[in-house]
Formats: sequence, C-alpha cells, structure tokens
Amino acid sequence: MRTVKGRVTSGEGNFSFWIRKLSEYYHAKTGMTFFPGTLNVHLDEDYELPPDPLRLNKEEYGGEVSVQIVPCRIFGRTAFILRPVPRPGVEPNPKSVLEVATDIGLRVAYGLKDGDLVEVEVP
Repeated sequence: MRTVKGRVTSGEGNFSFWIRKLSEYYHAKTGMTFFPGTLNVHLDEDYELPPDPLRLNKEEYGGEVSVQIVPCRIFGRTAFILRPVPRPGVEPNPKSVLEVATDIGLRVAYGLKDGDLVEVEVP
C-alpha cells in the first residue's frame, strides 16, 4: 500500500442513491455495509486502479453501469474506492477523484469539510 493525499470535495450525490439501492450487492462483494454516500477526494494527480479490481457488474443488478471496487484505508479504517466503468459516449469520472465508501459517514465522523486535506492508503 502507498499513501496518496488529496482534498475533500463535494460530489453530485449520485452514489448515495446507488449505495442504498445496491446495498446487498456491495455487501456481497466487500463484506461491508456502506454508509449511503462516498467521500470524494480530489488528488493532485491521476490514480490508476490496480489490474483486475473487484467489480459490481451491471448485469448482476440489471443496471446500466458497472462499478470497479478497490480496497483502501482512510483514517485507519477499511474502506473501498468505487469507480464507475467508463461507458461509450459518457464522459468518464476523472481519475484524480477517489470516491471512498466505508461503513460510516466520514464527513461527520471526522468533522471534514470541502478543502480539508486527507490521506488514503491505496494499493
């Protein structure tokens, strides 16, 4: 594992809806029940996911988007990076933004606000 640093940033709130809706699927993949929302961390550089990450495939839940899932750690806690698989004709999410999911609301638990510097341990 290595540590990357980035700033907390607000997202669109889309993952909160999908985490609630697909909670059972994420739990089956990760063994964790996610808090309904991610912490967006904007890095100074792109982060390439490791080869062959876990995936929640769209066919598994009857959806349109597959999600890559990569274990990480934040504040010493087990967490997961969630990154949608790029789709033709749809602008991909920036590789410099990590969407970090875990079992608690990180903003509230650690008093985080936009612009705060955080460290994420990544593979």
